[in-house]
Amino acid sequence: MSFRQQTGRKGASRQFSKTSQDKKTKAKKQRQGAKYLQEETPQISPQEVAQRTLTSIERLGNQIFALSPFSSYYDDWLVNLRQILETFESNPAIQPDEQFQKTRTQIFLDVTDALAQSKLAESTLSEEAKALVDNNHQIAEADRAYAEKTRELSNQRNSEITRQTNQVRQLEEELDTQQSVKVKFYQFNEKKRAQEKLEQITKNLATAKNNSELTLQSFAAEQEKLHDNYEKHKQTLTEKSDQLHQELEKLETDTSISARQTACNALIAAINELIKQAPPP
Repeated sequence: MSFRQQTGRKGASRQFSKTSQDKKTKAKKQRQGAKYLQEETPQISPQEVAQRTLTSIERLGNQIFALSPFSSYYDDWLVNLRQILETFESNPAIQPDEQFQKTRTQIFLDVTDALAQSKLAESTLSEEAKALVDNNHQIAEADRAYAEKTRELSNQRNSEITRQTNQVRQLEEELDTQQSVKVKFYQFNEKKRAQEKLEQITKNLATAKNNSELTLQSFAAEQEKLHDNYEKHKQTLTEKSDQLHQELEKLETDTSISARQTACNALIAAINELIKQAPPP
């Protein structure tokens, strides 16, 4: 009985000793494996990390957005740029100092503000597109109104000239008739009345012809005035239309390119300055 208990304690001792030895062996192997892995995994230098980052930033700086509205791309572009910088700064090989962080923060503030201004300008251009449509409608309305007034004035002139022409022709006929009247020389009173009537008809004919001439001149002056007013009004509308067209051409051009390139170039310069302080690989 006593012999069996002693034997049991010796077995447990041998088992405990074996388990402890296994743990030590396993821990040793793990340390050796970690050391081997550390030796096999090359350490990336700050210069290599920076070069990868600079390549990504340069690609973003040269990015051209495909279609308008270009402002729809701004937010994603900023997110991509932030991710690149965050990846760079979080790398163990990089030690961003206070000056770098301050510079980087200011660059992002500047480009964010510039993109906000571009987005506002783009929304303004959309309003100008509506203004161009309205302006073109006014040009068409000016053409229609001028053509209608010209037609009315022409009808009035033709009607008045026809009336006066008929009056002149009637007086000319009366004059011819009066000139053909034969009065005997002893019919003195009749002759006097005939002469007076002839003179009056002649006077009326001259007045009618003069009025007809003045009417033509008056309508010509009115037509010229109508045309001048139309040309001035249309010139104003045309100049506004040209201006709106020039502004709307910006819808086909990404105005944020300059600001984005400036920001990326500034970040590249800041990273290069930071890497100068890093130890050589």
